[in-house]
Parts: sequence; C-alpha cells; structure tokens
Amino acid sequence: MKINLNTTKKILVLIILCLVCKTNFAHDMHTNDESIKTWIIEKENRTIKGTFFMFKNGDVYIEDAYHQIKHFPLTSFKTEDQKKLKKKIERINLLNEPLEVKNISSPNKISTFQLGIILILLILFGCVIFFFTNKKQHRYTMPVFFASICFTLFSFTNPTIINNAFMFFAPNVNTSWDNNYFYVESKGIPTTHDMMVGISNHGWQQQVPIPQCYIGSNAWSIPLNPIMATTPIPVNADHFSRGALAIAVNGVPIFNPYTNTGVDAFLDGQLDAFGGHCGKADDYHYHTAPLHLYNQTTSTLPIAYAFDGFAVFGSLEPDGSAMTTLDANHGHLFNDVYHYHGSSTAPYMIGNMVGVVTEDATKQIIPQAQSQPVRTENWGPLNGALINSCVANANNGYNTSYSLNQVSGYATNYTKLSASPYTYTFQYVTPTGTTTTNYIGQANCVVPNLAATHFIALEQKIKLFPNPATDILQINLGDSDLEEGVQSISLCDLNARILFKTNHFIPSLDIKNVPKGNYIVKIQFENSVVTKKIIVK
Repeated sequence: MKINLNTTKKILVLIILCLVCKTNFAHDMHTNDESIKTWIIEKENRTIKGTFFMFKNGDVYIEDAYHQIKHFPLTSFKTEDQKKLKKKIERINLLNEPLEVKNISSPNKISTFQLGIILILLILFGCVIFFFTNKKQHRYTMPVFFASICFTLFSFTNPTIINNAFMFFAPNVNTSWDNNYFYVESKGIPTTHDMMVGISNHGWQQQVPIPQCYIGSNAWSIPLNPIMATTPIPVNADHFSRGALAIAVNGVPIFNPYTNTGVDAFLDGQLDAFGGHCGKADDYHYHTAPLHLYNQTTSTLPIAYAFDGFAVFGSLEPDGSAMTTLDANHGHLFNDVYHYHGSSTAPYMIGNMVGVVTEDATKQIIPQAQSQPVRTENWGPLNGALINSCVANANNGYNTSYSLNQVSGYATNYTKLSASPYTYTFQYVTPTGTTTTNYIGQANCVVPNLAATHFIALEQKIKLFPNPATDILQINLGDSDLEEGVQSISLCDLNARILFKTNHFIPSLDIKNVPKGNYIVKIQFENSVVTKKIIVK
C-alpha cells in the first residue's frame, strides 16, 4: 500500500494531536495554598496562625509563621475550619495506596499497560478508517471508533478516587484493593453518632451493637469494573432481603429498606435517628441512605458505594451542582459514569440494582462479608420498649437502657473479656432484678492501619547521601513515581529556620555554602512529611 506525502503529513498531525491531548489530560492541576491562616482551636479556646502542614493519625499539623510545627486533633478545630481541612486532605489518594493488598488473580481486568496498548491500537485503527476508507462511510465508521475510545476510557474505576470518600473515617476504616475489587475493613460500628436511640415502641428486636470482624478475607468488596445490567434487579422485599447491598463510607453496611419480613424498616419505626438498627447477629447496619455522613465529609463525595460498583451521592452532583432528574433506578449518568443518589424518602438510595451482581440461593449479593452472632436465643420485637441510650462501656461492650410500657429501669448490658475463650457477659436488667448469661464469641478485632504502615515504609524508602555531606546532597525517593507527589523540599536548621526551599522535586541539594553543623531535610508530600537529619561537614 503506497502512502503519499499528504497522507503522511496528516498522520503526523494526528499523532501530534494525540500527544498534546495526552499531555493535557496528564497535567496536574494542583496548586498549593501557602497563605497563612488563623485557625480556631475551639476545644482549647485558642487560635494559631499558620499553614496546613500535614494530616497524620487523626491530627492536623500546622506550620506557624516561625516555621514551628504544632499539631491538634482534627475534631478540636472549629466546625468551619474542620470543613476546610477535610477538603484539603480530600486530595489524599496516591500516597495512601496500601503496600499489601489481597493477591487475587484477575483474568478479566486489564492493566494500565494493556489499556495503553488498546488505546494505541484504537488510534491506529482510527487512522486506517480516516485515511483509507471511503469518505462517504465516515459518518458510520467514525462514531463507532469514538464510541470505542470512550468505552475504553470510562470502563475502569480508579481505586484512589474511591479511597477519597473513605479516608475521613480512618483509622476506624481501612481500605485496599487489587485488580478486581476495592476492599473495606471495619468493625461496622459508627464513631460519629449514637446508635439505637429513636427506635419506636414496637420496633426494637432486642438486639444490641456488637462489633463485627469485617477484616481480611471477610472485608466488604466493591467491584472496580462495574458492568451495566441488561435488566436491573429491583431492590424490594423479594430481592436482597438478606445481607447488605452497599457499604457506607464510615464502614457501616447498608441493607435493603425492606426487612426480611417485607416491611419498610423506616416507616415501621424500626430504625434509630440515623437510619440504623441491629440485626439478628447484633450487627449494626443502616436501612436508609446515610445522608448524615456529610457532617463529617464533603458534599461532593459519595456517602456509600453499592456492591454493583456504583457510587451513592447525596443531594448534589460530583461537581457540586444541584441534583438533576433521577431515573427509575434512583440514579443517572454523570459525565458518562453512573451513580445513585440518596434521599429521605423511598426508595432512599437504590431503586433497582443497575450494575451486574450475583445473588446466592437466599437472594443475597455475593461476595458478601458475614457477621458473627454471639447470642443463640431467637429474639423478637419487644412491644412497648423505648430505648433511652446506648453507650459504650469500659469493658469492650455497650450498655443499652430502655423503658418498657413507660416504666424505666430496664437495660441490656454486655461486657467482653479480651482473653480466650472470649466470654461475652450479658446482664438483662429489670426493675426487680438482674439475670446474667455468658456466651462464647469471637476475639477482639483490630482494623489494620495501612496508612500508618505506608508512612513508615515511605520514610524508610527515602535515602539521603552522602551523610555527612560536604558539597552536594543526593536525594533518592526509592520510587520515581513519588517525584510528582513532592510538594516541597526544605533544608532547615535545628531551630526550624528554613535555609532553602523548593516547591518541586530535585534530585540533589547544593550545600557548598551551608555552614558546618546538623540540619533537617523536610520532604513534603500531599498527606505526609518525611524528615531526615543530615550532617554538613
């Protein structure tokens, strides 16, 4: 096949345009806000002027005007400042990628390299279509070509984007992922609101909250490559009547609005003020959309992810605009990506499961994390009971007090011993006496904190040499992919005075004119800072 000069020029122009487009899409639009701000530490009745330094282990680190680093719990800041800080740390993603993820083979999930190869082949295919086919056929062939490009680009979910929604609830929630799934580990217990209070006088099933081990192989699984179902499965009293159909970003599972008896749990008065209650395994879960989570996160992030892989938002779209018209599934496409919306009225969150899911014989979505019951009795509704409080005690349990037919003095309290055989001691309290029953249950669970593990590994990975140094100090991050994540590199003396600072990565520092002595090199990432001591001689 002979290609003339004009055709060659056209191909070159097309390749240049593709490269320009790639550059535009890859460009980092992040800008640093280095302005000094007055932060209000409400719980200490004080203020501090400085810039946001980092967020680590629940504390916000502030660098003041004298370059002194001070840290305070995020919850100690004024509410308005907390919202600003949460938006700042919302950008934490790539550096929080866990070092250890489940190793599950994924024959159906392609890698980034394979995706690049497919895109290149599609572009070459487009060149062939454009230059070597009948121009009259372009109106049929080119739409197919561009549809193929769009399908390739939008069929894959970036797990670091999903991770942004969950990070506000660390370390009580831990996340990881492999090629197939995004995993969420938790105990299923909310840490930002009370439980059980608000259940009506015929809705309490006599269950109390026991932390569950949604850990390791029993973690919640969100598909990373959701597929639109040909026929969406309705969320009703027949389908998904067992188990969860979504996971809230605080690690609490979300069940069907209908209970296993076929009634709307909210309308029947079975839910507390936050849309949750405990199931037969004493497992706490929601039955409605957890819209209250926006008090801890931001309004443009999801509040949950369905187990078909699609996100659940509140009353706003991902770009902050007002929610547009919903379809029969209680969601819609937005920028070619489907998501659901939560609401305060039925169906609350998901009308029909849009993505492909698998139901087992009991019509429960699988894979599915499992709760572990401790008590063996068949508890049922306690008519006339009103829960007054449900608070954690000092012995790994909860005290749930209630009145019965307007008579106070009732409670179901339990404690849990940490040593084997892991005895749960329940006290059933009435105005006339107390009955004690012991049960054997699972061990205490610990939610992994891989973010902290990642920080330690990052600190160990970065090397400065030679040390002591005389003229040039080399900086090796141990991973070239980390270079784009560097926000600044500073050389400070032991009084925290900055001698040198750059707002991007550089592989070496010229220290010829630095006086002899001990110094600190500070490498600032988006959510972490690594400090290294050096000696100049």
